[in-house]
Amino acid sequence: MAAILAAMARVAVVFTGGTIAMRSDVGSAGNVPTLRGVDLLASVPGLDTIADVEPIDWGLIPASHLSFDQVLELGRIVATQLQRPEIDGAVVVQGTDVIEETAFAWDLLPLGSKPVVVVGAMRSATQDAYDGPENLRNAIAAAADPQLRGQGVVLVMAGEIHGADDVRKTHTHAHATFQSPNAGRLGMVADGSVTLLRQRTPVRLPSMPERARLPIPLLTVVLDEEPHLGPRPAGAVVAAAGGGNTPVAYLDLVRPLIDGGMPVVLATRTGSGRPLAGYAFPGGSSAWWEAGAIFSGTLHPLKCRVLLALGLGAGLDAADLAACFAHYGGGRGTP
Repeated sequence: MAAILAAMARVAVVFTGGTIAMRSDVGSAGNVPTLRGVDLLASVPGLDTIADVEPIDWGLIPASHLSFDQVLELGRIVATQLQRPEIDGAVVVQGTDVIEETAFAWDLLPLGSKPVVVVGAMRSATQDAYDGPENLRNAIAAAADPQLRGQGVVLVMAGEIHGADDVRKTHTHAHATFQSPNAGRLGMVADGSVTLLRQRTPVRLPSMPERARLPIPLLTVVLDEEPHLGPRPAGAVVAAAGGGNTPVAYLDLVRPLIDGGMPVVLATRTGSGRPLAGYAFPGGSSAWWEAGAIFSGTLHPLKCRVLLALGLGAGLDAADLAACFAHYGGGRGTP
């Protein structure tokens, strides 16, 4: 008896714009969003052998223009698609400018176990070495692969798969700009085939926030500069120097927030590693720990801000958020 062929995976692909959807016409000043989902899908060779695709044209927006409200709207679209039993995975196509933040935002949402892949391009359709078609093909292949079930949201670029919690854009224009400096890449994808190198477990919020809680100022320690907080913050992230050290003015500025029960996260501006208690001078990492700050673990300051904004929006308090950061090797000191 002839073998029964397995049904092809069905993937919902949400198109939002970005460089992957841009062209630069003759005489223009540069790239502008132009290509709709049908145009991008038509550029991908052999797609019909990988998955059945359901395109959703959401918009043509540069990623640097995205808001938290739009990110949550897209998250709800993805959640709705994934709830359909015939959909096996989802892809979000966007610009790369803030992709490490948006991917992590969706990673935090309660989207279930089906694969969710975020993808973009480093070259526009009129530039040499346009990487859009290959990246999109690889992203759809990853979203169709059951190996990525339960791995949270991932980013697929330049043939590599990265977990949304660790991935960072490390170069302005290089094809291989995306790296995971702490845990390393999650896997690889080429010719429609996925190789998974390790496993990850995402942190998920208990509910989908209606809105992000803002403002969450990001205070970065720089040489000889007084910090400023702004009016009525919902929390704060401090990107400290080295292993968690700041001038004492930074701690003095946010201590009333900590004492009032607001979440204040101490991260590092270095780009990898994590802050650790161990420096006892005023403003040193031990002083932050003793003050009751939440230590970020390996989360980048940009991602810390996303977690605070969405976690507070979902109703979490400082203790709940500290438990989230513990997943990344952080935690909270005892004031």
